[in-house]
Formats: sequence, C-alpha cells, structure tokens
Amino acid sequence: MPELVGPSRPQPPRAHAWWWYLLGGLPAALAAPLLPSIGQQLLYFATAGCSIGVVVAALRGRRVARRRTWWLLAAAMACAAAANLAWAVAVALGHPGFGLLPVNAVYFAMYPLIGAALVSLPATKRCGSALAGCAEAGVALCTAVALTWVLLYDPFVREQPVHHAGLAVVLFPALDLLVLTTAVRMVVATGALRATHLLLLAGAACLLIADVSYFISVARGGSWAGPGPAVACWVGTHLFLGAAVLHPSAAASAAPARPWSSTWATVVYAAVVLIGPAATTYSLLVLHRGSFDPLDVVVPLVAAAITGVLLVVRLGHASRAEQRRALDLQDALRQQWQMQDLLRHHALHDALTGLPNRRLLDDRLTELLAAGSGGGLVLFDLDGFKDVNDRFGHPTGDALLVAVAGRLEGLLSPGDTLARLGGDEFALLCPGAGCAELLQRGERMLAALRRPVDVSGAELFVSATAGARQFTAAAGATAVLSDADVALYAAKAAGKDRVLPFDERLRDEQRRRGRTAERLRAALAADELAVHYQPIVALNGNRVVGVEALVRWCPPGDAPIGPDRFIPAAESSGLIVALGDWVLNRACRDAAPWHARHGTCVSVNVSPRQLIEPEFVARVLRALESSGLPGTALTLEITEGVLVGAGPQAEQTIAHLTALRAIGVRVAIDDFGTGYSSLAYLRDLPIDILKIDRSFLPRGSDDVAGQTPLVRAIVDLARGLGLTTVAEGVETDEHADLLRRLGCDRGQGYLLGRPCPATAIAGALTAQLTPAA
Repeated sequence: MPELVGPSRPQPPRAHAWWWYLLGGLPAALAAPLLPSIGQQLLYFATAGCSIGVVVAALRGRRVARRRTWWLLAAAMACAAAANLAWAVAVALGHPGFGLLPVNAVYFAMYPLIGAALVSLPATKRCGSALAGCAEAGVALCTAVALTWVLLYDPFVREQPVHHAGLAVVLFPALDLLVLTTAVRMVVATGALRATHLLLLAGAACLLIADVSYFISVARGGSWAGPGPAVACWVGTHLFLGAAVLHPSAAASAAPARPWSSTWATVVYAAVVLIGPAATTYSLLVLHRGSFDPLDVVVPLVAAAITGVLLVVRLGHASRAEQRRALDLQDALRQQWQMQDLLRHHALHDALTGLPNRRLLDDRLTELLAAGSGGGLVLFDLDGFKDVNDRFGHPTGDALLVAVAGRLEGLLSPGDTLARLGGDEFALLCPGAGCAELLQRGERMLAALRRPVDVSGAELFVSATAGARQFTAAAGATAVLSDADVALYAAKAAGKDRVLPFDERLRDEQRRRGRTAERLRAALAADELAVHYQPIVALNGNRVVGVEALVRWCPPGDAPIGPDRFIPAAESSGLIVALGDWVLNRACRDAAPWHARHGTCVSVNVSPRQLIEPEFVARVLRALESSGLPGTALTLEITEGVLVGAGPQAEQTIAHLTALRAIGVRVAIDDFGTGYSSLAYLRDLPIDILKIDRSFLPRGSDDVAGQTPLVRAIVDLARGLGLTTVAEGVETDEHADLLRRLGCDRGQGYLLGRPCPATAIAGALTAQLTPAA
C-alpha cells in the first residue's frame, strides 16, 4: 500500500551552512590575485553566480524575512556577474576592460541595488527610527565626503590626473559613499543587529576596501584589473552576501537581536564631529603646506558644518523620541497601575456580587479589633438556597445572590462592611454596634430577605438565618468568625429564619456535641448501643400489630445518653448513616421471629442523609435478606420535608422509596402536620401510613373541643386517600377513646406501651397483653 505523504513543509536551514559556504569560498578569494585578468573576471562571475543561486534557493526553500531585500541583492550580484562575464569576453577579444561604457553602466547598477536592499532591510519601526536613520546616514555621508575629498579626490584627481582611467574609475568612491550611507541607515533604523546584518556589512566593507584600493592603484598607474587586495575583496563581497542569506538569523522566525549599546553611538558621534576639522587640518598642514586651493578648506569645512547641523537634527529627533518614549512609559505605567488596582480589587472582592470577600473582611475585622473601638459581626446564610439551584439551575441561583446582595447593600450604615464569604453565606461587619443594635441590624436584614425576590421573571421566596457575635477585648478575627458561625448553627437548629447572639453556652454545646460524636463513633465500634421497641397497637382490639425501633445508648459505667443528645451529634458528624444502618440491621434481625410467629411488623426511622445515599436500597435489601424478614413486615418512617423538596436529592429519595415499595416495604410520614403538609404530595408520592403528631392530641379536657376537629380532618383525609393512620403520644384513656370514635387505626404511646428491650417485646407478643402504662 503506498504511503500517503502530506504537502512538504519548508525545512529550517542548516545552522552552519553559511560558515561552510564562506570556508569553501576562502581558497578562491586567496587564489584570485594569482589568476590572470580573464581568470579573475570568470571567478567574479562564478562567485556572483553561486551567491545568486544561494539566494534563490533560500527564498524558495524556507521562510526568509524581508524577501524584497534578498531579491534586490540577487539583482545586484546579477549585474556584477553580467558585467564581469562581458569584461572577460572583451579581454579575450583583446578589448580594454573599462572601455565598454554599456558594460560599465550595468556594473555600476549594482551599487544602487545594494543600497536599495540595505534601505529595505530594517524590520522594526522604533520611535523616530526613520528620521534618525536618515540624519545619521547624512552624518556618515558628510564625513565620508570629507575623507574622500581629502584622501582621494584632492591628491589623486585634482593634483595628479588619473592615468589610464576615465569617469568609470572616478565614480567608484562616489558609489561607495552611497553604499556606506545606506549601510549606516540600516544600522540605525534596525536598532539591533543580527548575524545576517553583520555579514551584509562585511560584504559592504569588502566592496569599499576593494574599490578604494582599486581607485588608488589605478590613479597611480596600476593595471585596470586591480591590485591583489582589491581582487580578493571583490570575491569576498559575493561570498559574504551569499552567506548572509544562509545564516539562520535571516529566517522570519529568528529570535530578536539584542539592541546595540548607546555607548558606541556616543563614541561614533564624537569621532565624526572631529573628522571634518581633522581632515581640514591634514589637508592644510600635510598635503599643501601653506599653499592651498579654497576647495581644500571649503569642502571639509562644509561637510563638517552639515555634519553639525545633522547632529543637531538627530538630537532633536532623539529628544522628541525620548519624550514620546517617556509618555509611552508613563502610559504603560498607568495601565500597569490600573491593572494592579483591578487585580487587587479582584483579589479582595467577590467576582459575582462585587462585595468584599473573606480576605478583605478578615483584614477589616482585624483592623477593627486592633483599634479596640467595639462593634460586632453578623454571619448569615440563605435558607433553601440549594433548592433554588436544584429547581431553577445555577444561573438563577447566581442571579438570586446578586439580587440579595443589592437588597442588603441598601440597608448598610456608614462604616459597615457587607461581604460574601462563599456560596450563600454573607457577613455584616458593624463597627461600634452594641449587642442590642447588632441583633436589630441582623433582624432588619432578615426582614428584608423575607420579601419575594424577582429573578428572571420568577418570584422567589427565600429567608435567612443569622448568628451574631459582639466583639470582646480578647477576641481575634478567627475567634469572632468561629463564634458567629456557632451562633448561626444554633439558629438553624432552633428553626431557621432567626438571628441568635453568640453565648459561651453555645460553644460549650458545640464542644459537647463534638465529644459526643467521638464517643458515639467508639460506641458503634464497641457495640455499646441497643435498640428498644415501642408497641404500635390496633385501637380496635388493643392488639400489638407492630413496633417502632428506637436506638438507646447506655455507656458501660455511665448514665444513659438520650437520643436528643446523640442523634443531632450523629447528624452533624455524618455518623447518622452508619448508625442508621446498624439500627436497621438489628431491628430486622430482632423482628424476623416476631413476624414469623405473630405477624408483627417493625418500623425504623430513616434520616434524610441516609435516603440520599446511592446504595440505600441495596442496604435495605441486604438487611432483609440477612435477617429473613419479608419486605411487607418493614416500615420506613421519614419526615415530610424529605419528599416535599425539589431537585436531584428529592428525586433520588422518591426513586429509592418507590423501588422499596415494589417489594412490599411500606413508607410512613412521621410527625404529620408539623411540617410541609400538602394534599398534593399525599396523593402523588409513595406513602402508606400517616403518623399523627402528638401535638394534635388534647392536653386536657379544656383542649378537646379545639383539637378534635384537627384530628378528625387528618383521619378522614387519610381514609379518603387509602392511608393507615397511627396516632403518636397516646398517654391517657381519653386519648384512646377519642381516637377510636374518630376512626384512627392505630395508636402509640405510654398508655399502650413504653419502649422496652427486645426480650420484653417477645414476651408481650406471646401473651398479647397490653404493656402497663
């Protein structure tokens, strides 16, 4: 199968190709002076042709920067090659070399082409570089004119007419001035010289040396072919120009060069300022010794004067350029300061609401505590915010946070700091506020949040819970935040939508709860817990039809710990999952023989945390399978809030309960009527039993008339929906009689049976006796 080959890509040049090119041409340059005239012309033609080939190959084979420059250089070398070939033919035919004016014109065309190439080479545009380059090129031109006049034209042309040479020979120094001027302009305008620039300057320097030595040689009567140094340098010119395009720094992707030092520029400026007067002095004292032509003084001095003017122009442009650079620097610094301010703002403020974040709150809190001026902190978060995210999505949740932040900012007093600490948690820092004012400010915030919030066309109802902490002399920022968080936790435990002040008893309770959680963890591992069972009795017939499993903790050698202490600790620490699994397995194992002999069912309380576990259904199935208890003998008791919520967790809970009901497990709503009672969820959700909360039963004879309609309504509602009713807190005969008259199915309470160990329940079931109250 043929190999598929993609389009060829330009290959990078070999790093040392330019060096090998120069090294290979060195023998030719050294041998050139030894060749006859026709051989020299053919060698010029060959080296120029090789360099042209190198340029063309480089332009076609890889990405070269400033391609126009290299095409101009190729054209310049083509003019030289054509002229050298024509001169070789002329010499072979017996004609003098420079006698062919058209050929001379072709050769001299090389100089403006080289100048144009050097002018087009700079790739960067620095501030003022174009004018500065022209001014410095003019400075170099004037200096070169002064030197050329004093050292070349004056002594060799005006004083001693050139032998065997015409206008062509005289033009060499003038054309070299063009190349020199453009080379200086290239150096200045480029600003940073690469190796390829240096190779081009080396080629220009070889051309200058060759032409000057040739001019002097011919002026003194030498051969038209030129002296040895001129011949070698002409060959070197072509070699350096070819090597320049081969160097890696000629590529477009080459790294930028390091700018040349301004120290060298200062030295050069000082030198060129002195060259004009020095050349004049040399002309007067050495060449003419007191007898001189006005031109001997005028030309150098005019050149020196123009040099001075150009230097002033250059310095003026440089000054303006420096001013522009200074302004650019100021603008860059201003932008940097603005960026730093923006970054500092972002580092200290919440990206969503624009409020100060925890870091800025910590800083201000620390400053306030250090000043000792008093004040306090209110820490609060939104109730039910997670449900908003689950029901409407996070964009709506974010919009709600922004709206809440805007509403709260309108309640701030001068000096207050409202911060968002993350999620739905906010903090209000109130300098100078006492405890009463702190609670009042917190309550005002909560009252503002009770009003509906319009978000994206939807009217959302939220509330908040807050904890307040007044500053004390010894409190630090971390302690203040921690104490406010403790008060917030206590406010949530007390029912939410309220603000509670911090009290040391809350901290003690938190520590006690933490110690209780650690002891509970050890108790689970040591099997120190027990399950007691409270009978559930059919009111018609007083027969025990079921039991509710209630966990008890009796540490060895210590007083029993009530569920009201260790259940909250288990909830807050996450131990409730392990504790609930343990109770479920123990209850199923104890109830299996009771159900087999008496048909007794067992009810087990399940926490919301257990219901959101992905493996909850599998755990219930394992408990049933390992104990041998059928699913129809198990009832799971849950609270109303578990089913009423929205979002993935509520959906997962309903899915779990639906799957368990499919194998006969029943679901009971515990403490019905105290939470989110709703006819819709009673009708639509997987429910089998309603447990009427004890608060609906009369507390005395005076309370019967008020409570009876409520109990009747619940019983009638359940009967209409096909649900079984179980009344909790049946403690008197009056309670039992009332429930029977109203048609309640079952009862549970101290009158009908207290919680007791499994052994006692087994005996009661055997005798089918009502346990004593």
